[in-house]
Amino acid sequence: MHTVGFIVYPDFQLVCLAASTVFEVANLVLDEPGYEVSIRSESGGLMRGTAAVTVLSEPLGDDFFDSVIVCGGAAAPRASEGLVDYLRRATTATQRIGAICTGAFILAQAGLLANRRATTHWMVAANLAQSYPDVRVEADRIFVQDGQIWTSAGMSAGVDLALAMVENDHGKDVARSVARQLVLYHRRSGGQSQHSALLELEPKSDRIQDALTYARSHLKNSLSLDELADAARLSSRQFSRAFRDETGQTPAKAVERLRVEAARMMLEDGRHTVETVAYETGFADRERMRRAFLRVLGQPPQSVRRNAQRYA
Repeated sequence: MHTVGFIVYPDFQLVCLAASTVFEVANLVLDEPGYEVSIRSESGGLMRGTAAVTVLSEPLGDDFFDSVIVCGGAAAPRASEGLVDYLRRATTATQRIGAICTGAFILAQAGLLANRRATTHWMVAANLAQSYPDVRVEADRIFVQDGQIWTSAGMSAGVDLALAMVENDHGKDVARSVARQLVLYHRRSGGQSQHSALLELEPKSDRIQDALTYARSHLKNSLSLDELADAARLSSRQFSRAFRDETGQTPAKAVERLRVEAARMMLEDGRHTVETVAYETGFADRERMRRAFLRVLGQPPQSVRRNAQRYA
């Protein structure tokens, strides 16, 4: 039985506890109690989070777990001396010590990230690097494992961290089965970017959003201006003007970003050849895809695949 302790503290973020469901579902997939999860705090009792939700926690005491996961909280949370001491002592008794989102600040405060690679929510990554110069912050990662220490980006990335832990314990097939039961569209690898092209484009109208959603679902099409305009139920001239006004980009540039994002995900998955990825994402050939990757990401597809394997 692998024990997992989620550590909470005043004003923790409730979304971090969503990662505990990964271990719950893993038990169902394994058809045996592979994980035992508990919520802990320094003194135990009721603990109020930022979402005005209170959870019941058990005291840390001298209990140690196979995996400890520190939840995120404020922009740069500070831990009590008692919690810091517990985490330092846990390094000799615990297989894994993880942090979700800004929980990385607590690990850094305890000295656990010194001279290690780590990530956190992209909005506070620069703050972490400035506050703790001995931490090698990798701001654009979903999660990072450096030896015993695991850290993840913010919010939903805690689920990806937990899935990676399950994969580490029981293999890819079990992790994929857990992801499917959680109705996840894609199990993200550690090396994947924290940013989404659709989110960054931020269209203001439903019609432009519909065109982008259509494009993402039909990347193998030519996705000409006329085709996208039809999806938006606008004339080509109206669509081109509205698209640039709302996103600050031309439709062609936006489609290229969507294709690069989809190709990157396939390359990180590692199950397809570069030629297949280029075809499935509408680039037609690997050279066109290579040029697009250099424009958008500043690195060729082969580098993306190598980085994904490094963080797998």
